[in-house]
Amino acid sequence: MDRAFTYPRPSLLVSVRLGLFLALRQIQRGNIWTLILTIFVMTLTFLNLVFIGGILVGLITSSADANRTLYTSDIIVSALDKRPYIEDTPGIVAIAHALPWVSQVSTRYTGSARIEAGYRERTNYTDIANEANAQIAGIDPAQENSVSGLSRKVVTGRYLNAGDAEGILLGANLLYQFSPIDAPGLRTLKNVHVGDKVRVTVAGRTKELVVLGILKSKVAQVDQRAFVISSTLRDLLGRTDSSVNEIVIKLSFPDDANVAKQALIASGVAEHAKVQTWVDAEPKAIKDIAGTFALLGNIVGSIGLVVAAITIFIVIFISAITRRKFIGILRGLGVGELAIEISYVAQALFYALVGTTIGILILYLVLQPYFVSHPINFPFSDGVLVATALGTAVRAALLVLASVIAGYIPVRIVLSGNTLDAILGR
Repeated sequence: MDRAFTYPRPSLLVSVRLGLFLALRQIQRGNIWTLILTIFVMTLTFLNLVFIGGILVGLITSSADANRTLYTSDIIVSALDKRPYIEDTPGIVAIAHALPWVSQVSTRYTGSARIEAGYRERTNYTDIANEANAQIAGIDPAQENSVSGLSRKVVTGRYLNAGDAEGILLGANLLYQFSPIDAPGLRTLKNVHVGDKVRVTVAGRTKELVVLGILKSKVAQVDQRAFVISSTLRDLLGRTDSSVNEIVIKLSFPDDANVAKQALIASGVAEHAKVQTWVDAEPKAIKDIAGTFALLGNIVGSIGLVVAAITIFIVIFISAITRRKFIGILRGLGVGELAIEISYVAQALFYALVGTTIGILILYLVLQPYFVSHPINFPFSDGVLVATALGTAVRAALLVLASVIAGYIPVRIVLSGNTLDAILGR
């Protein structure tokens, strides 16, 4: 017989209370270093679940945010596909300023340019010229800075002023010292510094300009551009009208982007130009990379989850095996299997909850603030740690669930044995 006596089946409430009591006693009387080590593993596992994915997603999120801030703003209005520029630009700007959601508006002329350096020292005209092809943008410096904060990205020299008709800002990707890549078909300017003169050719017209500053924003559309004041580019383009190529709109609250977009469309702007929110205009490469990085983060996190489950399994299994005789005595005294199972599951739950709680505190009080103040300097973005409340809660729940399952299996294995053999140590 498995039991000498038959005891009445305890109620669920009694089993839960007894199981929790046994769990508390085992935790209190257990080895303190084993307890600390197990909680430490749970904490590291939780941080691994959120950290790797958070950093990977943070890289591309920072890139998308920089693209919105420095290039598209919250809404970008651009020329229709079959039009060279935005028709009725003054009317569209007036409509934008009239919207209650709009904070600032900036207009940009754009065109294709060839920029040449070192032309005065060039003696052999059979040699390849020191030149690069670029997009050139004509801006109102104050307007543009109020929308994008472009002046903050000047790493050498200074930003444009309204009177700098003979000046130019160069994006870092146009210069070899900032983008040292030798690839077929890719031309960058070599040995160009602040104060040097460059020759800019746009639409067959050439003008000599002084390099006032160099921009490095880690946004491709910005770093591949040269910037001059609007009047300079209009002269080079031979334009006398006020029809620009881009209008960027900064909102008081970015979450209102879709509302403002629909208001612009309802006002007839879509008849003359393309209206996009920053999400609509986000490069497809950024969206694709974001999905890939999220997948990689989940894969790495899943591996950590398996490691945590195995750790809990080993801890509980060793505890149950070493206390097999004690478990047998408890069963012999009439303690139900459910109470014993609850005691070990409660231990696993304790490890997971304490480890997760410590991990959450470290995540939001230490890691996130640190990476906001000290972003990781990657070539294409300033990486931060992205950990949303929902994502963190889901990962915490997964860790707790895995721990409960890993705590239940070993005690179930031990309880499947014969009670008398457990008491006698056979």
